[in-house]
Formats: sequence, structure tokens, C-alpha cells
Amino acid sequence: MVAKVGSKAPNLHISRWIQGLPTNIDKEKDNVILVEVFQVNCPGCFLYGIPQAIDIYNKYHKDGVTVLGVATAFEDFDKNTVENLEILLAKGETIGETQRALSQYGQLIDGKKLPYKIPFPVGMDLLEKETGETGQDKINDIIEANVPAFDSYSPSQKAEIVERVKQYLRSKEYSAQTFDEFALKGTPSTILIDKKGILRDVGFGQNDLLEEHVKSLLNE
Repeated sequence: MVAKVGSKAPNLHISRWIQGLPTNIDKEKDNVILVEVFQVNCPGCFLYGIPQAIDIYNKYHKDGVTVLGVATAFEDFDKNTVENLEILLAKGETIGETQRALSQYGQLIDGKKLPYKIPFPVGMDLLEKETGETGQDKINDIIEANVPAFDSYSPSQKAEIVERVKQYLRSKEYSAQTFDEFALKGTPSTILIDKKGILRDVGFGQNDLLEEHVKSLLNE
């Protein structure tokens, strides 16, 4: 089932916490929770997403905001690995497109290291090897999350959408459980949960309103 805004947020599916003490949504009661979802091989994650999450952590973690990082993989499975995540967190070393882009913008030390350390807990999304089977429930979940007006389409348009979803699923080597359950569209993505554990927002890309949303949830 896909997590829905306005409903109780499910726990994150984490294979292993690489940094920080193990935790999850149900263990952070009474706190506003911001989950920053990124890929190791994702320039935008390190240009926008993670710096913004660090800024929010620094400003509000003493006021009742929990920030968690989840490294996922929906592409480039040879680069978005737990091994590369471990190196990133332990040594600050970047790889691939992330390294090329940040180097181009002069944002790396010695051409490969981040100039900052991620201060909050970070876990690896739970990846499961795809079997090649494309169950109808999974197809329906993806359509529901990404094509909200699906029922308004013509039969031929519906058939085309279903086929495109099937092709997407067949192309995936792994299924990332947190990424899929929250129906994320890419990285960087944010998941925002209120003090009562209700999913309040799921965002993708650069989000200039994120801090204001966090502050409003703190005041509820």
C-alpha cells in the first residue's frame, strides 16, 4: 500500500542504520519528523536537499524536530550502494555524477570530499531484488500515486499508461521499499510527519517552502 498524506505514516524500511542510533517514525513520538531521501549518485541531493536538511537540523533539532536521512536507489544500482554510503558518511568522499557536479561548482575539498558532515542519523533503504513479475497491485499503486485522474482517461490511454508502468517495473533491478511505499518521484525528496505521526507532505526536488512548513508543524 502507498502511504497517503493525511494518514498515519508507516515506518521507514531501513536495511541498516549507517550513522546514528537506530530509530524510526514510531520512536520519534511528539516530534516533527523530516526525512531527507537521497541517492549517493545524485548531484541535486548534495546541491540542494542535504544542505537544506542540515540547515533545518541545526536550527530546530533542539525545538522538537527530528531529521533523518534515507539513502535509496531507484537507478544506478552499481553506484547507489551501501558501501559508497559508508564511505560518504565516514570520509565525506563523493562519487560519480555527484563528484563531477560539485567539483564543477567548487564545492568539494581535494576534488572529492564534502566540506561538511551530515549531522543526523542516516540509514540505507531496504532494497529487494526484483523477480520480474509485475503484480496488478503494484501497478495500481504506482498509477494511483502518479496519475490521480487515471479514471478520466480513455480505455486506450489507460492501456498505454499501464504498459508504461509495466515497462518501468521490468527495467528495475531492485525495489526500494521506503521509496516505493511513499511513492517518491525521484531524489532529493522530503517526507514530513507531524507530532501525531500523521504524514503531512511528500516533496520532490528543491523545496523553498520546506522550512516554513516545518515551523508551522512545530507550532501546532
